[in-house]
Amino acid sequence: MISIYDAPGAVSALAATTAKTVIAVTAPAQFGVNWLAYELSFDGATSTATPARIELCTFTAAGAGTSTAVTIVNSAGQRVTTGFTAGTNYTVEGTVLAAFKTFYLPVYGGTGIVQFTPGQEPDSPVSNGFAIRVTAPATVNCNASMRFSRC
Repeated sequence: MISIYDAPGAVSALAATTAKTVIAVTAPAQFGVNWLAYELSFDGATSTATPARIELCTFTAAGAGTSTAVTIVNSAGQRVTTGFTAGTNYTVEGTVLAAFKTFYLPVYGGTGIVQFTPGQEPDSPVSNGFAIRVTAPATVNCNASMRFSRC
């Protein structure tokens, strides 16, 4: 069985109309990231609020930005040192993010739990990874997590 890892993330306070990376995972020089699933949720209190724009991005360690470190959990498979790094609640955006999928999610009761189709998961080159960037129309909090394995 392959080893599966989780980056549980933390709450990220979003400023109105400002893009913010809420979570990112980067692989070491030995292997890439195979992105298996992610979760997003918001604490918006107004049912008529405009949805947030979600961007799934490729991410490199170059110009990585400033974030709070995330403790990666080896949640299934062989227990080995991960080598991955993860960050959440970015206060300075990374400079090398490229969106490959964009969609909207309500901030009032908005929860997204997505598992990529097996065999069609995004994977990254070595020393690269993935990030989730959110732009909300109003000030709300977002919680995000990612599940991944080595590739």
